[in-house]
Amino acid sequence: MLWKIPRAAEGTAELRDSLSISVIIPARNEERRIAPLLQSLQYQNLRPYEVIVIDDDSSDQTAAVAMSNGAQVIRNPKLDTDWIGKSSACWEGAKAARGEWLLFLDADTRLVREDSLRRMALTYCIAAQESGILSFQPYHTVRHGYEHLSAVFNIVVMTGMNVFSFLGDRIRGAGSFGPCILTRRDHYFEAGGHEAVKDAVMDDLALGERYMQAGYPVQCFGGQGCIDFRMYPEGLRQLTEGWTKSFGTASQSTHPLIMAMIIGWITAGLLTTPLLAACLLISGPIIAVAVAYAAYMLQLFWLARRTGDFRFVYFLFYPVLLMFFCALHFWSLYLARVLRTVRWRGRNIKV
Repeated sequence: MLWKIPRAAEGTAELRDSLSISVIIPARNEERRIAPLLQSLQYQNLRPYEVIVIDDDSSDQTAAVAMSNGAQVIRNPKLDTDWIGKSSACWEGAKAARGEWLLFLDADTRLVREDSLRRMALTYCIAAQESGILSFQPYHTVRHGYEHLSAVFNIVVMTGMNVFSFLGDRIRGAGSFGPCILTRRDHYFEAGGHEAVKDAVMDDLALGERYMQAGYPVQCFGGQGCIDFRMYPEGLRQLTEGWTKSFGTASQSTHPLIMAMIIGWITAGLLTTPLLAACLLISGPIIAVAVAYAAYMLQLFWLARRTGDFRFVYFLFYPVLLMFFCALHFWSLYLARVLRTVRWRGRNIKV
């Protein structure tokens, strides 16, 4: 289900001189996270044409931090009732941008190498033929123990896009990754842009769907070695709120076959613990079950390391990671399907 994750192209191939890329960063209360991204953009050997930060009704010093790091700041007022999430900020940024290509970046991302932007542009030329959407899922930078609770979520996010399994492109993709989206300006507006998906909680999936309906390709890549991010650095509450917002609605975009594979994989992982306990109590084939436990632990760690720099010690107790994922996923489904509302960044979002 997670067979191959392509990465950004390497090489020194020249890009055409006329190329201009506008970087658009929607930001709501990001004063503590946005500076590393803006600083990484300043060191790129392919300089962006412009960097636009959309201050999405922040109550902190997001705008001041952005301006002090050389970005153009556009104030985005409170959302109209028809708009959900960051779509309004992305739309306002796209309308103000003047570049030929638009690069939407979440404020908590960071370009990890001085040639990251060049590699993205080169990949867009080679893999996407300068058409549609090229999106990257940033590599997860982990600093605190509780952040390892995101490990299974990261794996399922990648898997749920439908495009990384052994079936390749024989299964239709679910959309695009939201933290990093590169597209041509004319294709963006022809597909309707974020205005067309203003009522979608998962605007990235919905935007990718709009592109595919318009006949444009959507390419998804892994960001390791090119772009990374910190996920929910403010604590367990933010982590819980963030994943709750995402999974209640995103799961319906996953292909049934891929979903069955995910369910089977998680179920098998959860079964190793009661089997191990049963063997200890009734003198069963303890060695065989212990080997199965260890094998699953190593496999889960290997998969997680393809999505972030997780540390091995936390995977000794991997059933806790799986149970946390299941509990939060069911809670997310309850909020999305029963209460019809989720919360993120101080906003109640109707779904």
